Amino acid sequence: MHRQALTEDTFYLNLGPQHPSTHGVLRLLLRLDGERIVECQPILGYSHRGHEHMAQNRTYLQFMPNPCRMDYLSGLMYNHAYCLALERACGLEVPARAEHLRVICAELNRISSHLLWFGAYLMDLGAFTPFLYAFDDREDILAILGLATGSRLTYSYCRFGGVRDDVGQDFLEGIRAFIPKMRARLKDYDTLVTRNVIFVNRTQGVGVISPELARAHALTGPCLRASGVGYDIRKAEPYGLYPELDFDIPVRAGGDCLDRYLVRVLEIEQSLRIIEQAMARLPGGPVKATGVPQFITPPPGLYHTSYETARGHLGIFLAADGTRVPYRLKFRVPSFGNLGILPKLLPGTLVADTIAILGSMDVVMPEIDR
Repeated sequence: MHRQALTEDTFYLNLGPQHPSTHGVLRLLLRLDGERIVECQPILGYSHRGHEHMAQNRTYLQFMPNPCRMDYLSGLMYNHAYCLALERACGLEVPARAEHLRVICAELNRISSHLLWFGAYLMDLGAFTPFLYAFDDREDILAILGLATGSRLTYSYCRFGGVRDDVGQDFLEGIRAFIPKMRARLKDYDTLVTRNVIFVNRTQGVGVISPELARAHALTGPCLRASGVGYDIRKAEPYGLYPELDFDIPVRAGGDCLDRYLVRVLEIEQSLRIIEQAMARLPGGPVKATGVPQFITPPPGLYHTSYETARGHLGIFLAADGTRVPYRLKFRVPSFGNLGILPKLLPGTLVADTIAILGSMDVVMPEIDR
């Protein structure tokens, strides 16, 4: 950002990199005219960890724990996406039971991610009670996923050609008990938050993103669908079990903070629908493909895989040279693309609305500073 000369009424303000509402080490350099933002520059890189460089120094299997540590709130989906990328490159077939378990766990992870965002967002706006409700529901999901994966956050459950272990009845019964409880809680959220006049006034008409602006800045996920563009990788480029399931893609037309909130809440209900269908048709059989080599070696070539995480489009680009180690493994993460709209979106808004706008984007910094 080219720094313009300051006048009597303008000054620079650093929001972050150690501010609770940035949800990570993000720094927004704001130029203000009184309380109104004139310019915004997001400054990244405070926690860069070199995951992509690590990929070039490890075998494909050794790199397995890394993707789930990029977006730690969508860790299981990143784990699923990485395995999917290698399976497509190597032509591996995944058993039907494993495909069902992957989708069930991924959608539970999506709900978990949205619940954490929901609680933290309301906390940013000054409401404490929704945070407690959301984390109570999220705790149920973490307990269920812990039964299958042994982890609560950075999951590494998928394997090339399937999943690590089959699940037991306690896992299945936990899900059957969770679904009606979550549906009942959605009604509580509607009363407590969605119809709350203070919350509506705080978010409606704030941070409006038009469909044209969303496309121009390559927004994906709920941020894009809240602007009236019904694009979801699970429908546009189906993978796994999703082509066989019946679910809708929530879309809102307003493009403001309220619509970005509503899209995520509606997505929780759709994820419950997906889980119910996958549970109802869960087949027996193995959970791992046979004949998968210990050291997986994709044929030389360039490969790309797309995946819909809780924040949007995850793209994995693989350049394979016929060895056990990737020549290049590049991740296109949704938070980086979604964050890039802030210099266009924030000018003209108030500093007080910056927290509402940034929170509505649901940015996870470790996947940007990967």
